[in-house]
Amino acid sequence: MEKVKIGGIMQSDGRSLVKIMSVPDHVGVAGTVLSAMGKHHVNIEMLVESFDLDDCGNFALVIDQKDLDEALVILEEIKPSTHAKAVSYVPDVAVITVFAPHLREKPFVHGAMFSSLAAVGIRTLAICTSISSVSCVVDGQYMAMAVRSLEEVFMTPSQVKERPKDY
Repeated sequence: MEKVKIGGIMQSDGRSLVKIMSVPDHVGVAGTVLSAMGKHHVNIEMLVESFDLDDCGNFALVIDQKDLDEALVILEEIKPSTHAKAVSYVPDVAVITVFAPHLREKPFVHGAMFSSLAAVGIRTLAICTSISSVSCVVDGQYMAMAVRSLEEVFMTPSQVKERPKDY
């Protein structure tokens, strides 16, 4: 099989995934959560919002591992005002990103990425896309394996780029 040409692969480890679950009235919750995090200088690397069958909002945030304890305190403080049923987290995760210009015009890239990860038994914890990238969160221990599996499928112009651990 011929490799698919992309712009590159980025990896970012030393992260935590924090989840705010089952928010019944989700209007304004993103602003509340993100403002509280910003006020305390907790940077959000990735944000995913989804909705369940009851139309409750679910938020997944990827943050630097060093900020996990502070983020959990912040979220517990604002939990009553958001009416979230639960706050949970997964420590030691990594973000893997495939990027290319005009990725939105290459619908096969997404399937190739996730089929490649599934073929080596890697489960994704969150997925986020944009016009030029598709990112996923995986258990940190599988980051190197995930990158290797993607390098088997994709042709990149340069070596995998590592995001700085402390930004």
